Amino acid sequence: MQVKTKALVISALKYQEKSLIVKCLTRTDGLKSYFVPNAFSARKSQQKIGYFQPLTLLEIEATHKNQGKLEYFKEIRISQPFVSLHNDIVKSSMALFLSEVLHHCIQEEEKNEAFFDYLETALLWLDGHDEVVNFHLILLLGMTRFLGFYPDVSQDDASYFELTEGVFTHYHGVSCLSEHETMLFKKLIELKFNSEGKCFVAAERKVLLKILLDYYAFHLDGFRRPKSLEVLGEVFSS
Repeated sequence: MQVKTKALVISALKYQEKSLIVKCLTRTDGLKSYFVPNAFSARKSQQKIGYFQPLTLLEIEATHKNQGKLEYFKEIRISQPFVSLHNDIVKSSMALFLSEVLHHCIQEEEKNEAFFDYLETALLWLDGHDEVVNFHLILLLGMTRFLGFYPDVSQDDASYFELTEGVFTHYHGVSCLSEHETMLFKKLIELKFNSEGKCFVAAERKVLLKILLDYYAFHLDGFRRPKSLEVLGEVFSS
């Protein structure tokens, strides 16, 4: 079946000497993996290696056989050219980290147009703004709406957040955040992408990132912490 759709690059793995296996989140068909032959060949090709940087937004025409095997691009172009996302060290570190998170948390070939649109809008915002120190935290929390475990805020006057159930509670259990951690988490829930960036110091962002990754691990089977986490920590160490 021939499809035309927007696609978000999740990962690109080199195969043998000249080829790539590219995993994309497509707007119309969910998660798909594509074989890109001769991606590293010297001759000019539409399927340039630069198209497959983490979180690049593409418009593709592809053949989807839907047989559980690798698919093939027919045509490909950049959908929304980024100005700073892959050149700014802070933003590119975020992109690498977030692409790894997506790689581990999206497993099914089911379309979710609302999720795709959310990611696209968020990445375009990131590319166009400079005050971005809390972006990855806000996005990770926002993604849980689409992954099925957004926190239940109906009891957000309670002092503790319970990770396994995703609820606020007045009783401190084994899998609860501390009172201070819960306060930080509540503060994060209230943030928007354009909120004041200095509302957290570096140490608090580190705590919140750990909380979010723990929360993902509780709710997603097989979720693994990204290898780029250490790099992101170095970028946000001050």
